[in-house]
Amino acid sequence: MFSSTRNRSFAAEWDCQEGILIAWPHAGTDWAYMLDEVTACYVEIARAILMDDERLIIVAPDADEVRDALGTDVDWERINIVELPTNDTWVRDYGPITVYKDGRMVLTDFTFNAWGMKFAADCDNLVTSRLHEKGLFNMPLLNCRDLVLEGGSIETDGRGTVMTTTSCLTAPNRNDALSREQLEQVLLDRLVCIKMLWLENGALAGDDTDGHIDTLARFAPGGIILYNGCDDPEDEHFESLMKMEQELKNMTDVDGNHYQLIKLPLPDACYDEISRLPATYANFLITNHQVLVPLYGQPDKDIKACQLIGQAFPGRKVVGIDCRPLICQHGSLHCATMQIHRKG
Repeated sequence: MFSSTRNRSFAAEWDCQEGILIAWPHAGTDWAYMLDEVTACYVEIARAILMDDERLIIVAPDADEVRDALGTDVDWERINIVELPTNDTWVRDYGPITVYKDGRMVLTDFTFNAWGMKFAADCDNLVTSRLHEKGLFNMPLLNCRDLVLEGGSIETDGRGTVMTTTSCLTAPNRNDALSREQLEQVLLDRLVCIKMLWLENGALAGDDTDGHIDTLARFAPGGIILYNGCDDPEDEHFESLMKMEQELKNMTDVDGNHYQLIKLPLPDACYDEISRLPATYANFLITNHQVLVPLYGQPDKDIKACQLIGQAFPGRKVVGIDCRPLICQHGSLHCATMQIHRKG
């Protein structure tokens, strides 16, 4: 059985949270061509977060735009808008990561270079340090900027294990000077963890992150992993996700226990004008009393995914968010958010 004792380490997403950080879409981002549609999605996300017992931190270049979009019928006492320039809205990958280190909670600030220098990141790379300078976080900030790391590329069970993908962490233009073994050791040290699990298979078509773990497999309390499955042999992901499933079956935690696996459905293929988009139910967000689940306008699969995720998080309300606008820029709900854990 899994121990209930939490090691001091990289905080599990379901640990008690102070708030959720998001970055508001604006005309200077790739959302310019569909700004009204994606803003409506962000309004829905913001309102869902405010249903919970935590605050909402919004980074935006223009606070008035955010106020106008959210309206007057929200709890403004729990909203902090910080005016900062941003390149993009995927704050999961450049926001602070919470770690329990040396008996205290700290936030880590890694370098963000837009998934291997694929896009501009000069503003996003400074968001965490600028927020800390403005006093938004009541805890120390640990400088880890000698390493490139995106928050969506790592998962933890909160007990000393980190799960990631080889395709992302060893991709070019991130930490080329380090071997996989060296990178593992450095990251385990920075995240105060003991064991790293590497997935070799599973990347989704249209994913320009090189295969972030939060699009594929996620931890839940009690030794559970929820993961993308695929039951259609004609789907281009079938072979890779079957191999990933076998890898997950063989994985164990720091005590040698196998994880309990819950297979999520793979959404039916979604496309833009050119290619398939990386729709995935694994990109859910855990808050203090809720789990926000991305939906894709596919009622049968949307409902099934919500039911399965709800089983893994008993006591939390499952809230569905239509994320079809988000996947137009190859991300989803978890990618657009970052939890800030509560000190203590």
